[in-house]
Amino acid sequence: MKKEYDFSGGVRGKYAKKYEEGVNIVKLDEDVTKVFPTSQSVNEALRTLINLTSSAQGSFSKNIIAGK
Repeated sequence: MKKEYDFSGGVRGKYAKKYEEGVNIVKLDEDVTKVFPTSQSVNEALRTLINLTSSAQGSFSKNIIAGK
């Protein structure tokens, strides 16, 4: 670690609770991000796809579609 790094104002565990709640990060390819630039646009597209597929029947998929 370089000497010029200053962590004196850092807070230990600042993001620990948020991390415990769950982290789900997906790396999108560049061509996909051109079409879906935000997480909202990706989620809307995936929910539309779920609605269009016949495998999206039942209470589990209904919760996914509703964003639960």
